[in-house]
Amino acid sequence: QVQLVESGGGLEQAGGSLRLSCAASGRTESLNVMGWFRQAPGQERDFVGGISRSGTIRSHAVSVKGRFTISRDNAKNTIYLQMNNLKPEDTAVYYCARGTTPYISEQFLDYDTWGQGTQVTVSA
Repeated sequence: QVQLVESGGGLEQAGGSLRLSCAASGRTESLNVMGWFRQAPGQERDFVGGISRSGTIRSHAVSVKGRFTISRDNAKNTIYLQMNNLKPEDTAVYYCARGTTPYISEQFLDYDTWGQGTQVTVSA
């Protein structure tokens, strides 16, 4: 099994930046595509970004493109989400997850292992 632990969330003002980390442990050799999702109260869990095993292929949701960047350091078994120019609508719990497909999927059903989430709150 693999375990995922997110960190780096917090309270930030609009226009500010945060960097989320997702540390993996256990069977890290099983990590392939990795993704970040977010869920606001009363909303569905939405895709934010995904990255291939090598890190050479990345995809971001339209709502965050140009502001957020997903990356990974396989030597450290860690996935990152750099979030710049934050907006109040970015407020949500952010989750990292392990993908089960060989391509980057935006569907949360294509991810089978999730962290506990980290809260990001952006004030206006």
